[in-house]
Amino acid sequence: MTAKLDYYEVLGVKKDASEEELKKAYRSLAMKHHPDRNAGDEEAAHKFKEAAEAYAVLGDAEKRQLYDHYGHAGLSNAGVPDFNNRDSIFDLFGSIFGDIFGGGQRRRGGPQPGSDLLYELEIDLIEAARGCSKTINIPRQENCGECGGAGCRKGTNPAKCRQCNGHGVVLTNQGFFRIQQTCRGCGGRGAIITDPCQNCHGNGRVRVQRTLDLQIPAGAFDGLQLAVQGEGEAGAPGAPRGNLIIRVHLREHNLFQREGDHLLCQVPITFSQAALGAEIEVPTLDGPVLQKLKHGIQSHDTVVLHGKGMPNLRTGRRGDLVVRLLVETPRKMTERQEELFRELAEIDQKHVSPQRKGFFDKIRDFFSQSQEDKPK
Repeated sequence: MTAKLDYYEVLGVKKDASEEELKKAYRSLAMKHHPDRNAGDEEAAHKFKEAAEAYAVLGDAEKRQLYDHYGHAGLSNAGVPDFNNRDSIFDLFGSIFGDIFGGGQRRRGGPQPGSDLLYELEIDLIEAARGCSKTINIPRQENCGECGGAGCRKGTNPAKCRQCNGHGVVLTNQGFFRIQQTCRGCGGRGAIITDPCQNCHGNGRVRVQRTLDLQIPAGAFDGLQLAVQGEGEAGAPGAPRGNLIIRVHLREHNLFQREGDHLLCQVPITFSQAALGAEIEVPTLDGPVLQKLKHGIQSHDTVVLHGKGMPNLRTGRRGDLVVRLLVETPRKMTERQEELFRELAEIDQKHVSPQRKGFFDKIRDFFSQSQEDKPK
C-alpha cells in the first residue's frame, strides 16, 4: 500500500493556513496540473488528483479537524469521495472550481421562490415631507386556486421528466469541465404535465390584480426603494412569494427645489423693500411665514430659515429653507412712480454710492490703461 502524502505538503501550505490561503494554493496547482493543459501526462493528472483530494479535506472545517487530530485514519468515515472514480473527481472539481472562481453552483433541490416585482410610485414634495398613504393596484401571478399551482388537473400528478430525472437541469461534459443547463424537456420544472388544469392551462399560475395599501415615510427622496415582503410573484407550491419593490419618484415643485434635506426657494422683492428693508411673506412647507429683511439687500442675497426644510429619513431632523431674494425691476409704473424714480435718478447723479463709484473707477482705470498701451 502506498503511503498517502501530507495534505498540507501537497498544497504547499503551513498547518495554520487560512481558508483563503488554501483556496489560493489549490487554484495555483489546479491551473498548473489541469489535464486539459497536460494532455497525456500521467504525472500531472496524478498531482491534479492529489491537490483536489487535499483541498476537499482541508477546505472542509470538520474534515480538517479530524485530519489534524487523527491523520488519514480519522477520515475513514468522514465521507471523502473516492478519487479513483472519474465521476467523483469531476463532481468535486466542479464544486471547488466554481467556489474559487465565483462560478454558479448547482441548482438546489426544493421549490423555487417567486420573483420580485418593481413598482414605480410618483408622489409630490409635500407628501414626501409629511409621509403619506397610497393605494396601488399591481398585476401579478398567483398560484392557480384550482390546481394549487401544480398545473395538472385536480386529482392527477405531474410525471417526472425523464430527460433530467426530475432535477430540472442537465449536466454536459466539455473537456474536463461540466456545464449545467436548464432542462429543455421540462423547462427547469423537473416534471412533465400530461393532463393540464383547465383553469390555468397547465401553467400553474393565473394573472390577477392585487390592491395594496402603502405607507411612505416622511423624508422620502427621489429614487428611494422600499421593499414590501411577500408581495411579489408567487413561488412554486410550497415556496415563498417574492417581494414587491417600491421605487419612489418626486414630482417637481413649482416653488421649492430640493437639495438633500435642504430646500431652495426664490422670492421676488421690490426696489424699496431691498433698499429700506421690509417684512415679507415667505412660503414654507408648513405655510407662509413673515421674515424681516435688513436694508440694502442685493439681488441674489439669501436668507436661511433653519428647520424649515425636509425631514431626514433616518433621524427626522429637518433641514433648512434657503430663500434667494430677487430684486424685481418694475415693467409698468404709474406717473407718480415714474416721477419718484426720476427724482432718485437725479440724486444718484449727484451722490454716487461707494459701490457704484468703485465700479466706474474701474472702468476709467481700464480705459486709461488701454490708452497708455497703444503704440505711439
